[in-house]
Amino acid sequence: MRRRLSLGLLCLTLAACTQKADVIITHGMVWTGLSTGAPQRGSVAIADGKILAIGDDSDVGRYAGPKTQRIQADGGLVLPGFTDGHTHFIDGGFQLASVNLRDAATPQEFVRRLKEYAKTLKPGDWIIGGDWDHTLWVGQPLPRHEWIDSVTPANPVFVSRLDGHEALANAAAMRAATVTKDTPTPTGGEILRDPRTAEPTGIFKDRALDLIEGVIPDPSPAQRDSALARALAHAASLGVTATSHMSASWDDLATYRRLERAGRLTMRAALYLPLDSWRAVAETVSRSGRGDDWVKIGGLKGYMDGSAGSRTAYFFEPYSDSAGYRGLLQHPEADMRSWIGSADSAGLQVAVHAIGDRANAILLSIYDSVAGAHAPRDRRFRVEHAQHLRPQDIPLFAKLGVIASVQPYHAIDDGRWVEQRIGPVRIKTTYPFRTLLDTGGKLAFGSDWTVAPLDPILGVYAAVTRRTLDGKHPDGWVPEQKITVGEALRGYTAGNAYATFDEAKRGTLAPGGDADLVVLDRNLFTMPTDSLDQARVRYTIVAGKLVYRR
Repeated sequence: MRRRLSLGLLCLTLAACTQKADVIITHGMVWTGLSTGAPQRGSVAIADGKILAIGDDSDVGRYAGPKTQRIQADGGLVLPGFTDGHTHFIDGGFQLASVNLRDAATPQEFVRRLKEYAKTLKPGDWIIGGDWDHTLWVGQPLPRHEWIDSVTPANPVFVSRLDGHEALANAAAMRAATVTKDTPTPTGGEILRDPRTAEPTGIFKDRALDLIEGVIPDPSPAQRDSALARALAHAASLGVTATSHMSASWDDLATYRRLERAGRLTMRAALYLPLDSWRAVAETVSRSGRGDDWVKIGGLKGYMDGSAGSRTAYFFEPYSDSAGYRGLLQHPEADMRSWIGSADSAGLQVAVHAIGDRANAILLSIYDSVAGAHAPRDRRFRVEHAQHLRPQDIPLFAKLGVIASVQPYHAIDDGRWVEQRIGPVRIKTTYPFRTLLDTGGKLAFGSDWTVAPLDPILGVYAAVTRRTLDGKHPDGWVPEQKITVGEALRGYTAGNAYATFDEAKRGTLAPGGDADLVVLDRNLFTMPTDSLDQARVRYTIVAGKLVYRR
């Protein structure tokens, strides 16, 4: 006999079975996230910020009182709130108010947008952000400072490529940083130079970004607060109820806590601070704790390599379009091994960016040796991105208990061009979601916002269809790595709760759990997969409070 959604009715305690609800969501297709299976028709009752009961519409209706708010799902999907497992969240808030270069389809449009944006600023104001993508341009030329110097004479410019691993500086920015042709290239980075004159072209990669970023004025606390508020409103509209904020700063942590004290937070956040600051983080956690259910120190974030788009991801074999070049490590392996070992000894969770297959292999080896050298514990090491993996390394995620924190939208974006970078063989285990799951690995899905759009529904669409943005792979790019709707949703819910040690509180819908929910306008399990990206969020609820309605 098929088990009903609630076995009649699910409530936490006998007392809860007589309590009145603050909110009841009715007539929905409820997906609890406890499995990857399809949702069932029913309702959800909420009280005091927690899930009170889940069951049939008539059963849950008993919890209605004179003050109960009713939300009609009208057959839409009711599911745990989306958690984005990898964002640069406050940067996203700044980008929402900055120049948008992401879809500038030509160099001329790139220049025009910067020119128009500069007109809105005072002399001396920096232009940052941008998220340009030169792979959209004919011939894929990298921009040069000469393109924009004449249209931004009074404003230093440092606009990033969308992957965040390279950026363009204009002449004013390089003057401010005293960068000249005699400036040495930093270890773990690259300064592109004119082959004839040796002068910098304006393109800086990975650790070389620090040369310019070090002279950009820090935003004020008020500016940070405004950026976070913008980002929170954007997240609520997309059903994002929690995030892992990667590469966070102490200023970021202070910003979240200011808004929390002011009662302005509408999303939970686990912040991952720089790996090389492990000692300060450990001392803070020992002295003051990690935080609370709204804002906490999740752990530490480090970097192995760069990105494939910038040709700084670190591979065993050379790039197919750059003879003899294999990418770079941002830090010496010995330093990474020391930092990770020290952080683990201090009881901190470690998350490290690794994109190229060699970077991933080295990182997995470090994780293995550190765990073997220290006392057993529930570490939940994370690999951020895990994009390009050797076949023999994929099973190690399950064997070592390492979480693959991956970003599905990257697959349908990078799939337009990455075969040019690494050839037809290596792409077979690029973004290998299916193989990771089939070998027992745990996935935590995210966006990498602002590198990619924050919208989790686009991420689900990407993981399920793998249809690239250029429309050239209607059946999916590397289609054998596609996964199901339920598996993709688990990546955005239960998978991320596990990745931040929060699975007892959220990530699934169960009585007693946090009432962080999303109501969509349709059922993702029954609609055509090639239309998944058309679904929209109708309601977002965090801690039992309605924070967004469409």
